Amino acid sequence: MHFSLGIDAGGTYTDAVIVRDSDGAVVESSKALTTYPDPLPGMKNAIDRLDPGYLGDIKLVSVSTTLSTNTILESTGFPVGLIMVGDYVIPEKLPTDYWIAVSGGHNSDGEELKVLDLDAVEEFALKVQSKVSAFAVSSYFSNRNPEHELAVKKAVKELTDHPVVCGHELSQDLGAYERAITAFLNAQLIPITHKFIQAIIREFESRGINANMLMLKCDGSVVGIEEALEKPIETIFSGPAASLVGASHLSRLDTCAMIDVGGTSTDVAMMQNGLPELSSSGAVVGGWQTRVKAIRMETSATGGDSHIWLKGDRINVGPRRVIPLCRASVIYPGFREKLKHNRVAKGYLCENIQVTKFFIRTGFRPIELKAGEREIYRHIGKEPVSFGDLLIALKKRPSPSMLDSLIQKRLIQAIGFTPTDALHVLGEYTEWDVEAARIGAYILGRSLKLDPEDFSAEVKRRVARNIAEDLIAYLIEGIPREEIDRVLMGKNFTRFRVEIPVVLLGGPVGAYVEDLRRLISAEFIVPEHADVGNAVGALVGKGIKRVEILIKTRLVPRSREEAPIIGEDHCAAPENEVIEDTLQQEKKNEFIVFSPSERKKFDVYGEALEYAEKLGRQLVMDYMISAGLGKEDIRIDVSRKHLAPSGWTDVPLETKLVYVGIGVPRNSVTI
Repeated sequence: MHFSLGIDAGGTYTDAVIVRDSDGAVVESSKALTTYPDPLPGMKNAIDRLDPGYLGDIKLVSVSTTLSTNTILESTGFPVGLIMVGDYVIPEKLPTDYWIAVSGGHNSDGEELKVLDLDAVEEFALKVQSKVSAFAVSSYFSNRNPEHELAVKKAVKELTDHPVVCGHELSQDLGAYERAITAFLNAQLIPITHKFIQAIIREFESRGINANMLMLKCDGSVVGIEEALEKPIETIFSGPAASLVGASHLSRLDTCAMIDVGGTSTDVAMMQNGLPELSSSGAVVGGWQTRVKAIRMETSATGGDSHIWLKGDRINVGPRRVIPLCRASVIYPGFREKLKHNRVAKGYLCENIQVTKFFIRTGFRPIELKAGEREIYRHIGKEPVSFGDLLIALKKRPSPSMLDSLIQKRLIQAIGFTPTDALHVLGEYTEWDVEAARIGAYILGRSLKLDPEDFSAEVKRRVARNIAEDLIAYLIEGIPREEIDRVLMGKNFTRFRVEIPVVLLGGPVGAYVEDLRRLISAEFIVPEHADVGNAVGALVGKGIKRVEILIKTRLVPRSREEAPIIGEDHCAAPENEVIEDTLQQEKKNEFIVFSPSERKKFDVYGEALEYAEKLGRQLVMDYMISAGLGKEDIRIDVSRKHLAPSGWTDVPLETKLVYVGIGVPRNSVTI
């Protein structure tokens, strides 16, 4: 009997599931805390909690991870040399100190604008080769003609032997600078991804797992491990993509909205007719606009580990993530008593001055600390320390901004009351220390004249309202958040209604269903295995390949042989009409086909269209077969968009063909 293994390394937890291939049943699942900065130990812990009897029969492994996203967000990628070819407008902010802009590039028809300055490229490559680990190149209109990018790649690779990533290899969309950023981010991820994937392969080999290995992309599709090594940028946001695919699969719904309430954040996305809804402009990560095809999603910093804190009589949710009191009590013996007797002078002044907040070192190595930061950091160790403890140790009031800076630098981790604690008090989720959670709710609720249960119920309602707000903000783009909140609060005698099912994923997500139903009229579904839905999604992602081909019409001069002979008959017409008619006859239509593989010209529109349609299907089919799919398991959908003025009767000025191949990888799950 054969099985498949799905693993998802999320922001807080790493989930693993084993699925029986014969009937698609989830036979076992596990959760472990995600480890930073290397997610591999967390993955090992999740696998260790599975029955080893299944592992020898694993034939397919699929992984989704936050590794690429975190690397970009934390600016810990490898140094890259960026080469921009063409008349770029260079922005003030660039992602690297090692860059050059050189002459070259093409126009929108793929014709060369300027000769490529290869000498300048080679001089730059030799100058920085010892300072960078890879190069990225983006040429003006390389999506219409990539010959300059390919020439740069060949020359730089021969000179330095470093990896070189081209913009056109990752995107056929317009935007040379955005393609440059995409290529740059991809290049800096290659060494990290290579090390991570090799470590995973060795780990599976040591456990006797001989399996086909896939990784989930941020558009909800899966790729073989070889392509993941070449294009790691496409695995950013693979976690939310896994959740979306898992939600659709577990609920057996081809069209649905998905809400994934994790420990760190809440993600909202949508599936339509079996395909994820994609962002029209590409993924934005770490503030950089890319041309990576990714699911469209709404993300907020509301999760099970969001910090619940007071300022005056206002309950605030997040945005910072903390260790829940109930979990801290299990990790640190004696913490419960410390919490019970903690005091803070002058009430709740800000997020870092709370009776229920403590600080602990993370183990990250401190670099370039300011004097104030160093002084505070010295008094924070391996046991939780409160603001009051720091006040006594420093003999002065610790700077909340310095504490905040230490948290941002990941040198200290905060402990505090969270929605997870509230659910422990209410008895709806009791994995950790209920009494510690109850003490926290008592301390915070006391100042609001609420008992622990009432305070926790109010926290739960606030979290549900945040989740509902995220859902509506996703479905109705552009609506102000304050307007959404007014409706959710029951003002103006109105209520939101959602016409498609809403699937909920996450550990104790079922606890929020009734609160959500009171806020929004919708069918909320919590499927079986919702707590590990993202790991299921990592496993059941479809093989999806998108290919875009553009046919562009342009007028070009006729050759001498094609030009019409103007005889005496034309002299009967007025001179200006003769000249205008002659000029029109001296030009003809030419049709240029732009595809990921080549650029080709035709004299007849029908021939160009026939060629494009055949090429699009062939490119999709070749990719899907190379990914291990049989022809009978592949469906290809085609959409056509024509650009022409109103009332136009001639051939279209542009025709855009989009081919989407859909299939299921061999040995994958079919529940």
